[in-house]
Amino acid sequence: MAHANEHPGEQAAQDPIKLIGIRETALSVDEVFQAVGDAAAGGIALFVGTVRNHDGGADVDGLGYSCHPSAEAEIRRIAEKVVADHPVRALAAVHRVGDLRIGDLAVVVAVACPHRAEAFTACRRLIDDLKHEVPIWKHQKFSDGTEEWVGAC
Repeated sequence: MAHANEHPGEQAAQDPIKLIGIRETALSVDEVFQAVGDAAAGGIALFVGTVRNHDGGADVDGLGYSCHPSAEAEIRRIAEKVVADHPVRALAAVHRVGDLRIGDLAVVVAVACPHRAEAFTACRRLIDDLKHEVPIWKHQKFSDGTEEWVGAC
């Protein structure tokens, strides 16, 4: 009898990167969730980053995201590292650019793995590395009329 980890479904998929994108239009949680559907995945971890109404004690009215032309390639590079280090069945990551309002979706990432712990770990790594390494800048507009540029994500 074969051990559980010998089943092909316990391994990373051949081409697990299903969706990578920088979008000027509204993001869809459903699109990202559907992109990572996999019959061998027992766990899907999904993270949604939204525009909040405050930062550093100040009220935020809205913000804009801009990115370097390499941003999408950098998201793919990070996704490839996550896939190399975890048994990923499917992965998706999209980030919004342009002007966003409070409550809008700024980033949606998802990872499907054979088990939930793997999915949580891989998803956390994906969003954390995306936030720290992808050249995307946030321009916050505060209620008092001041503005601030913030580095990656």
